[in-house]
Amino acid sequence: MNDDNILDRITALVDREHKLRSHRADGSLDERTEHHELHAVEAELDQCWDLLRQRRAKRDFGGDPDEAVPRSASVVKSYWQ
Repeated sequence: MNDDNILDRITALVDREHKLRSHRADGSLDERTEHHELHAVEAELDQCWDLLRQRRAKRDFGGDPDEAVPRSASVVKSYWQ
């Protein structure tokens, strides 16, 4: 996965997040489903941003960005707590 693919996925996830919030606001989505789906979207967004940061750091320090590996949602989440 290259940087452009990751950025495309981030854009798609942000769009999904906005749609979920919109559906909740218009009453077509219940709160529990919104919460569950938003949690999944936010976790994947964190993973995508982490992977992109890894790739950029490797590139900036002369490494191969393709050696960056996705980290689990629980690992990435621990960075923000």
